[in-house]
Amino acid sequence: AVKMSQGLAAVLEEWRSLEEEYQQLQDTHRLYLQKLDEISKLQNNCSSSISHQRKRLKELSHLVKNTGPSEEDAKNMNEIKEKIKIKPNAFCEMEAFLPKKNGLYLSLVLGNVNVTLFNKQSKFAYKDEYEKFKLYTTIVLLLFSFICYFFVSYRFLDAILNFLLVWYYCTLTIREGILITNGSRIKGWWVFHHYISAFLSGVMLTWPDGNLYKTFRNQFLAYSLYQSFVQCLQCYYQSGCLYRLRALGERHNMDLTVEGFQSWMWKGLTFLLPFLFFGHFWQLFNGLTLFRMAQLPDFKEWQVLMCGLCFLILFFGNFFTTLAVVRQKVKSRNQKQKTL
Repeated sequence: AVKMSQGLAAVLEEWRSLEEEYQQLQDTHRLYLQKLDEISKLQNNCSSSISHQRKRLKELSHLVKNTGPSEEDAKNMNEIKEKIKIKPNAFCEMEAFLPKKNGLYLSLVLGNVNVTLFNKQSKFAYKDEYEKFKLYTTIVLLLFSFICYFFVSYRFLDAILNFLLVWYYCTLTIREGILITNGSRIKGWWVFHHYISAFLSGVMLTWPDGNLYKTFRNQFLAYSLYQSFVQCLQCYYQSGCLYRLRALGERHNMDLTVEGFQSWMWKGLTFLLPFLFFGHFWQLFNGLTLFRMAQLPDFKEWQVLMCGLCFLILFFGNFFTTLAVVRQKVKSRNQKQKTL
């Protein structure tokens, strides 16, 4: 009886301690829900205030344009104009930490789920996860393309490679949509480029095994191998460059590595340009090859022309976007040298 009473006393003591902890947990959870409600109200207030500010700023801009100031007032008017130009960036910085409505694509894929991350640590963690996903998947695609090109020639394995490419590019578009919602600044073409690539891989996946497919197979696999290799190079060097620029405080913390060339890559990354341009012209070569194949007597698959069109769109988009960035960078560098 003594042993049982001692055991019971220990259990009762443990239970009391647990109950006290549970009471504290309840209080903390109640406070948490209260703070969540307060945060939700603050978010709504901030969003409506930003909308109101934008509307008033637009009205003020029209007023400034229609006002012909005297020489004395011109200086003050110019100061107001400069301040008006700065405001939209400040609003964007604020909105990066406020809930946003999903764009059309994210709404179709995810529905109305809120994808805004509300603190910098979560944003950076998601961005780093995106970069790792991109690098690791590219390495897998590189190895798979290598095996299919050099060792194995089965349509089934080719289909798995194309399915992986479809999944990879579709996943990238969703992740990039979430990152853009959270403040990443990525050029429109490099996002659209992934939609075209996903569609192209889907068409390649449906291309039936025949003479035309076999004719183009090795060229496509060699291109896929080269693209994966260049993307691995880009991921490695761009992430290093972004890290250095962020450490110096020169770049936005949510900037991403991309398949193309952007102005911030200029320092130490110009060696990538020949690799990129070679890849762009390979896309042109693929497109022209497919259009030539469409003129052959045994042409009957619609995939030939569709893939050819996709490759041409990729070439023109990639080539002219990269060229525009290089031209802009050279122009701005020449202007800096003139001012010095």
